[in-house]
Amino acid sequence: MYFKEVNLHQFRNYEEQSVSFDKNVNVFVGENAQGKTNLLEGLYVMGLGKSFRTSRDSDMIGFGKDFARVATVVCDEQEADSEKEIEIVFKKEGKIIRVRGLKLDRSAELLDEVYIVVFSPEDLRIIKEGPEHRRRFLDRELCQYKPVYYNTLGQYRRVLRHRNALLRACGADGALLGTYDEALADYGMRVVRERQVFVRRLEEISAEIHSAITEGSEQLSIRYDGDFVSTKDREEILDKDQIIHLLHKNREKDERRGYTEAGPHRDDLTIFINGTDSRQFGSQGQQRTAALAMRLAEIRLIEEETGKKAILLLDDVLSELDEKRQTYLIEAMRDVQVFITSTGIDEDLLQRLPSGSLFRIDGGLVNKLT
Repeated sequence: MYFKEVNLHQFRNYEEQSVSFDKNVNVFVGENAQGKTNLLEGLYVMGLGKSFRTSRDSDMIGFGKDFARVATVVCDEQEADSEKEIEIVFKKEGKIIRVRGLKLDRSAELLDEVYIVVFSPEDLRIIKEGPEHRRRFLDRELCQYKPVYYNTLGQYRRVLRHRNALLRACGADGALLGTYDEALADYGMRVVRERQVFVRRLEEISAEIHSAITEGSEQLSIRYDGDFVSTKDREEILDKDQIIHLLHKNREKDERRGYTEAGPHRDDLTIFINGTDSRQFGSQGQQRTAALAMRLAEIRLIEEETGKKAILLLDDVLSELDEKRQTYLIEAMRDVQVFITSTGIDEDLLQRLPSGSLFRIDGGLVNKLT
């Protein structure tokens, strides 16, 4: 699977730009704030219908413009009709998604069209910052290749919003809260079950990659921590009655605070290196290696689940890695299409990369160099 081309219209700082790509490696160099990350963002939205940088679609519309348009041609050599066009038009009132000219009724229908993994300096947040970054990592990756999870998570969030609104109301209806508790327990159990399965396999692959990068000197492990998980056995999910009891026990506190305290919307991952919490005690190099291992594990997870090769977006990360980590990452590039951005790449590193194309970006204009 690979991008053949992209067209950006009024997207971020791109007024009108079309770019054809190499099916292997594509390197984009340029100074900061010229549009390198914007280009990767335009490709990323083709997979999930949303950005990896912002939760507001309107942020992607060019300054002073009414809409933005991104269109790509994706090739999949495993399909008889190997080329398909994906188009997304972002407007302030919403977005329109078309695949092969047909409008999609829901964004979820886009999820299995193209698979994308992005690795950027922001990924250190997965390791060292708050739990919301790790939950976002889990949810984005699961939503991408498991549309059923996307739907379940959406239903859970919808019930959660209704329950929180009722908690903030004066004299909340106890019977209605009980109904929401049942629905929250149902959807919450499904969300946690899918996350746990994902984390177990993520841990296996990440640990293998991490050990290879560190030449066996460090062992990575990942633990899923959640309110709906047994404290005695973290592989065991509470049953529906136990979850409802937990929600009922917390009800007075929830009413006082105006939100639901317990549930997968507050769950977290703990990432250990040699048995030590890497968030609190890991060096920056260890944290960077763990983040890289987890991102590379995604590529294999996607292929296992879907049989498709993911497309890898590397946003200004090669210069952040030492030679050993660069070498491992370069080896991982050989079977997938890769997009790399950087303010500059030295000749030695370019020679080590698989064959491909080099571009320069200046002020939203892309020029092919080789």
